[in-house]
Amino acid sequence: MLERKKLAIGSILLASCLLTGTGNSNAGDATSASGAAAPADWAQWRGPNRNGLSSETGLLKSWPKGGPALAWRVTGLGGGYTTPSIAGGKIFGMSYRGSDEVVWALDVATGKELWSTKIAAATPVDYGQGSRATPTVDGNVLYTLGVGGDLVCLETATGKELWHRHLQKDFSGRRPGWGYTESPLVDGDKVVCTPGSGKGTIVALDKRTGEAIWQSKDYKDGAAYASLMVATIGGVRQYVQMTGSSVAGVAADDGRLLWRYERQGPTAAVPTPIVSGNFVYATSGYGAGCHMVEIKSTGGQQQADEVYASKTMVNHHGGVVLVGDHLYGFSDGKGWVCQNFKTGEMVWNERSKLGKGSVTYADGHLVARSEGGTVALLEAAPTGFVEKGRFEQPDRSQYNAWPHPVIAGGRLYIRDQDVLLCYDVKDGFTGANSGGK
Repeated sequence: MLERKKLAIGSILLASCLLTGTGNSNAGDATSASGAAAPADWAQWRGPNRNGLSSETGLLKSWPKGGPALAWRVTGLGGGYTTPSIAGGKIFGMSYRGSDEVVWALDVATGKELWSTKIAAATPVDYGQGSRATPTVDGNVLYTLGVGGDLVCLETATGKELWHRHLQKDFSGRRPGWGYTESPLVDGDKVVCTPGSGKGTIVALDKRTGEAIWQSKDYKDGAAYASLMVATIGGVRQYVQMTGSSVAGVAADDGRLLWRYERQGPTAAVPTPIVSGNFVYATSGYGAGCHMVEIKSTGGQQQADEVYASKTMVNHHGGVVLVGDHLYGFSDGKGWVCQNFKTGEMVWNERSKLGKGSVTYADGHLVARSEGGTVALLEAAPTGFVEKGRFEQPDRSQYNAWPHPVIAGGRLYIRDQDVLLCYDVKDGFTGANSGGK
């Protein structure tokens, strides 16, 4: 396949949307937002419920030496940190190709490119260039966001553009320093995202036309790098977002501010918040740490009461996952950490065996991807750091490996800039790791 020239991309942030499981028993009232997806689909950022959890079972409980079998590899994607989404037999992602920012679709069986669509000129931003957002698939269309603020709706079959809005021009958005990295949220008839504007932090659009439904006029924080969560808390459906100065919830029906908890996320607030029942958990790097609040409802009003503020989890951008009563992720200065969700206390940590990176959960295990290229299978257990296999990603680029692992249809997908690798991780698969094709 035609090799594309890799673009220099060095931002410490771009991974936020890579920075995009069904049936999450820990999600409480957090609910799936995008349209109905097949069990094998990973149709949006962090999976069906935007929480990094997969419901797939029957996966390998350990990996052979050298890692699971490589089904295929493709090159020529272009520069970027986008984590792929997978739905309807296709893989979707974004890249910079020369002077263009494009959305592309690949065949899930072979990796062959089916179409690509230019959505904007490649936007130069501080510390490099390259797409960040994970496309959100909703039936026969997808929604995604370019670095410069181009929000588009495309047909999944052909890549045809159906509508196009711009977060700065149309909603007075304030683009953060490393560009827009958010992956759009689809909820019912709305697509929701975060321009970060003095007219309102969050905007909801009619997903069919792109016309504005509301903008959160009482919530006016600037945009950071996190993606929205949708949840029903205290009987109120709402969108939860983290910015550089707060975590807040706005009503899904009209965008009114329901609650706001002041929390400083200096330099960059990136990881997607975790919602479980009436509890909201947020973490970010640069010393910010983690915070848990309980959303209490009284007389039709909601407020956020702090449960704990801790430095146990200082997660830069690799994200955390909630499995049972425990959170797992990488904490700056502490390494890989298991944290008690209810109390904030550290259960275990491991500094030396695996470097900083991102994490996804499936079938009792964590797939942890170091930004240096190592991919490891770990037990998701509060008893300790137990490794069940690892491999060094081939075809490493010169940039940090920030796209998150994706598990869908018994396969593990790993993107590194121009390259996408597909591994067979279904238990019982006997093929050899041949290096792909």
